[in-house]
Amino acid sequence: MTGLSTRAWAWIAAAMAVVFLGAVWAAGSGPSAGAPAATGSVRLGPDPGQDVAGYLAGLPATLPAPGVSVPALVQFTRPLTPSEAAAAGSGTQTTTAVFRVPFDRVQTALRFEPVTGTGDPAAALGVARERAAHAAEADADRAARDGGGAATPEARAALARRAAVAAAEGRALADPGCACVVALVVTADRAGLEALAARPGVRGVQAAPPGTGAPELALSPLLPEQTTTASPPPDDGPVP
Repeated sequence: MTGLSTRAWAWIAAAMAVVFLGAVWAAGSGPSAGAPAATGSVRLGPDPGQDVAGYLAGLPATLPAPGVSVPALVQFTRPLTPSEAAAAGSGTQTTTAVFRVPFDRVQTALRFEPVTGTGDPAAALGVARERAAHAAEADADRAARDGGGAATPEARAALARRAAVAAAEGRALADPGCACVVALVVTADRAGLEALAARPGVRGVQAAPPGTGAPELALSPLLPEQTTTASPPPDDGPVP
């Protein structure tokens, strides 16, 4: 390692910055960037660039036969507070919450947090929100550290923006009333999922095939602002 020249180290640092920025894009650009929560074989959510109306029209066909319980992705018309999301998902078992802070024309990360506990669903979602806030704060610290060692002004600027965005996400998610829940993963039978899909504020419910386990899911929810195609949101606005 000591035999590497200063120029070689600069190239290595630049390459590491490129890799990190690619990861940031995947985390923050939403489902249309093809970056689901996991690499499972069962995708829930639209494909990148998919027509939104066509995607939503096909969701009823994914529901299981009567009496069969399956995991399903519940997508909302607008971001909800944890209390609102708990009310929307009542009557089903919620296993995962998808958080995303809605900043105007700023790409923010989709944050997938498990929802555990058998008590108050709103409290369980509140705990998940707190974990999402801590994750955003950690992302901000990591981006700030990496930005200090970036090899080019462009990489430093990109990482500085990423750090600022993640820090702003952390502040927003720290608020118990943050309207930041864009989707839930629940487990229910056909009747439960049909009742859920009919509730105000629920945009669509996509069910996984019977027998699908949590590790097999690849989550890529439709964002509320995606109204025509599942394409990446813009990222040219000021950081709040």
